[in-house]
Parts: sequence; structure tokens; C-alpha cells
Amino acid sequence: MNKGNFMETNLVLEGFKFMGLGMGTVFAFLIIMIVCMNIMSKLIHRFFPEPQASATPSAPAQQDNKKVVAAITAAIAHHRG
Repeated sequence: MNKGNFMETNLVLEGFKFMGLGMGTVFAFLIIMIVCMNIMSKLIHRFFPEPQASATPSAPAQQDNKKVVAAITAAIAHHRG
């Protein structure tokens, strides 16, 4: 067997080893990061729950909604014409 051919095969195998090591490291880090993010999310939701919205909308909210609709309608009319 040719010594040069053996060296090339050895370098290719070492390249695959390093590739596997690098990809395995990144994959393990991503798995650990996802687990940590899920734990933090559960802790945040447990200690800082989202405030519950009231069931009845108030009158000023309806007034603001009408203003927003009027502004959007005016913008569309201005853009088209």
C-alpha cells in the first residue's frame, strides 16, 4: 500500500472526527439551551402570571376604536385618490 494514500485516508478520517465532534458539541449546546429556556419560561409564568383582561370593554376603548377606524379609512382614501 502506498504511504501517501494512507496519509490521505488518515486525514479524511481525522476530518470526519473533528466534524462529528464539532457538530455534536453544537447539538448538545442547543439541546441544553432549549431545556434552560423552557425552565425559565415556566418559572416566569409561575411567578409573574399575565394579568387577566376584564370581560366588559369600557366606553373610552370603543371611542378610541372609532378614531382608529376613521384614521385608517382616511389613509386608504388618501392613498387611492
